[in-house]
Amino acid sequence: MAKDRLQARWKRGRRIRNRISHVRKDRLRLSVFRSAANIYAQIIDDSKGETLCAASTLEKEIREGLKSCANVEAAVAVGKALAGKAIEANIRRVVFDRGGYLYHGRVKALADAAREAGLEF
Repeated sequence: MAKDRLQARWKRGRRIRNRISHVRKDRLRLSVFRSAANIYAQIIDDSKGETLCAASTLEKEIREGLKSCANVEAAVAVGKALAGKAIEANIRRVVFDRGGYLYHGRVKALADAAREAGLEF
């Protein structure tokens, strides 16, 4: 059962990235990974194949004020931190890659926090 769900998420993620790469070639990609214990986000330049900036609940600055690293509050903190790093790196416009996850809960909270902090997508 778990293998089927994992394979289905990979398949959805691949389909999303394929659509992003064909439609939004000029934009960078904000990719999200959500585990049971943490949430990770990074901005990727697919043309060069490199990560420009990243944030996660593993970072000490983000983890300090949180009760748990696996809730909506943590996702909001990661979204704000990533947007701050992106703006420092002169990145304003990205395309959101939800990585096969539903746009709901922690993924949605991260996206909304990044938008409020200044990223456009």
